[in-house]
Amino acid sequence: MQTLRRVVRATDLLIDLAALSGALGLLVALAVTAIDVVGRVFNAPLYGARDIVSMAALFVVFGGMALAHRKGAHIAVDLLESKFSDRVNHVLTIVAHLLGAVIFLLIAWQLWIAVDLARMLRMSTNILYLPRAPFLMAMTALSLICAASMILRGILALTGKSNA
Repeated sequence: MQTLRRVVRATDLLIDLAALSGALGLLVALAVTAIDVVGRVFNAPLYGARDIVSMAALFVVFGGMALAHRKGAHIAVDLLESKFSDRVNHVLTIVAHLLGAVIFLLIAWQLWIAVDLARMLRMSTNILYLPRAPFLMAMTALSLICAASMILRGILALTGKSNA
């Protein structure tokens, strides 16, 4: 029980860090966009704004995934929930958590392959030539955090402990 509590706390800390990266990405995107728009008024747009906003958006999307899962904020369709028993719904909840984890593990795996390719080809953004590999590594880490969160929530649902 104590170990499970520690795992939950550690996972929640990782989720909070992921969410913080998403929030910082959003702030960067907003600031760069505002500076770019004001600069356009004075015929001096921010050079490379598109590259910066694109890379910041990666943190917004991937950084928020684990937090959305923890809060149950993902889109869910419950058309058939009333047709099933509580036991079946409980099993489907566990399966959903674990299937989500498998999907995010596959995403992380494919992103890691993309990291190798980006390094090998020295891929970069179009305007500022920011190397893509570090951003892909961050997306990989954020996907793994989301998968860990889903695995943990699946285990908690399986053991009947909603909050350990």
